[in-house]
Amino acid sequence: MSSPDPQVRAPHSAEVRQRRNHSIPAGRGPVVAITGAASGVGALLAQRLAASDEVKQVVAIDERRGECAEALWHILDVRDPAIAEKLRGADVVVHLALDLDLETDPAARTAYNVRGTQTVLTAAAAAGVHRVVLCTSAMVYGALQDNDIPLSEDSELRATAEATGVGDLLEIERLGRRAPRAHPGLNVTVVRPAVLVGGTDTALTRYFESPRLLVVTGSRPTWQFCHVEDLVGALEYAALEKVEGELAVGCDGWLEQEEVEELSGIRRMELPSAVALGAAARLHRIGLTPSPAGDLAYTMHPWVVSVGRLHDAGWRPTWTNEEVLAELLEEVAGRHTVAGRRLGRKDATAAGAAGATVALLGAAAVVRRARKARRR
Repeated sequence: MSSPDPQVRAPHSAEVRQRRNHSIPAGRGPVVAITGAASGVGALLAQRLAASDEVKQVVAIDERRGECAEALWHILDVRDPAIAEKLRGADVVVHLALDLDLETDPAARTAYNVRGTQTVLTAAAAAGVHRVVLCTSAMVYGALQDNDIPLSEDSELRATAEATGVGDLLEIERLGRRAPRAHPGLNVTVVRPAVLVGGTDTALTRYFESPRLLVVTGSRPTWQFCHVEDLVGALEYAALEKVEGELAVGCDGWLEQEEVEELSGIRRMELPSAVALGAAARLHRIGLTPSPAGDLAYTMHPWVVSVGRLHDAGWRPTWTNEEVLAELLEEVAGRHTVAGRRLGRKDATAAGAAGATVALLGAAAVVRRARKARRR
């Protein structure tokens, strides 16, 4: 998934990590169009497919030109109906033009994500494209106390719209399910990554920027990561029609919270559920933090997924959970985030990150007392 300006790292050890099947002679593969191709995951996928003997041509679509010189570029907004003409001749569209930035106005983000997906699906059908690949998140399964570990890819989507961007992703999934009925002959594949790491900025990666790992009393957090390189590999499999349907992607297995704390060296701060959720809701409501209280559920309850369909197709992750966590910790070193709000260096130095945690929780308490006083 791309956000407006993610700084996704280039793949490391590419010679070892990239696995290609050269069974299709050069020039005889599909024409693959990629939306959101100028940055983030889209840029990495464009480079990878452009270098593949299995792809005839890459058509890159974005609001600005990216660095993939081998691609045929079209500069436009994915909400523009003119995209249908740009997709003519493509066999597959991989739709990655999504805004999941924490700082984006929620209404504007939803308008962009939903309208963009609607337009791409309709345009693809009109242009004669036979497959669209959508990328959402394993968050759509929901983080619930009674979830199986791991969840089957066919598990019911039980998420709600209370976490950042999840409402958009659920609507994108609904559009993807409906599209083949509205446009016979159009196949839709959905790829759902676990916690995405590799130049990304989400509420879940910011969790590891905190001075203490917030743990809600009585919860049982489990962590499964997905490196952007592995997501790109899974999207390549989907684009080349080596796998289809609803696919989860991530590292094999998972880490318990205690393992995460041991590997990261970051100690926990344990709070009762009512305090943690109440403070998170109030801080978000008064604009102190970008993350709604719903984000907290994904650090409380399990949402680990099976990656069976990709495994059956021959795909394997090239990263382990331990390796991705180490990469994430390296990326966030020096950043200071409390309750989802990123602090400047001056703030963190003046108050101390731990002190800032207390200050933010205290701010929520002050707001609550003030409101009670006004009601008297």
